[in-house]
Amino acid sequence: MNEMEMKARLIVDDIKNEEGTSPVAIFKRMAKKEYVSIHGPEHHILDGACLLVAFKNASGDIDLDEALEKLIREGLRMPGAMCGLWGVCGAVTSIGAALSIIDGTGPLSVDGTWGNHMRFTSAALSDLGEINGPRCCKRDAMIAFKNGIKYVNEHYDVKLIYEEQECEFYSQNQQCIREKCPFYPA
Repeated sequence: MNEMEMKARLIVDDIKNEEGTSPVAIFKRMAKKEYVSIHGPEHHILDGACLLVAFKNASGDIDLDEALEKLIREGLRMPGAMCGLWGVCGAVTSIGAALSIIDGTGPLSVDGTWGNHMRFTSAALSDLGEINGPRCCKRDAMIAFKNGIKYVNEHYDVKLIYEEQECEFYSQNQQCIREKCPFYPA
């Protein structure tokens, strides 16, 4: 088992104990764990896992264990630095993968979820593009969550909580854009 697979297992083991219907609150607690880096591909699993747990806690109809295992498989396929090298953020793709797991969406789906998920990722990536780089996995997660929570609340019979946030991680980020970031403390 490589380092990323070990981190994925730790994330899934710990996140199953999380309570509440705010993916952001779950994320902020989980992101403080010693095995979660300020930046890194563990966010490709962590971010979607936070949404899945909050969805389940809000009475969403999913098998959480099965959903998290699927998310691990998808998240481990996403390389690090894809934001800069591929032009698509891992936080957004992680939330997109979680939505696809909830809906059972695949590449041949014609029930509308395929297009809905594309609209979600497009909106989230557009918001990230307005802010610009360099990468910040915490900032990007907050943008992905804001769009993902809105999507869930509009498309499912559950209510996830989103509250305005201030970043608790900026001092750990050597490339923090400070006042240009919508989550930088005033």
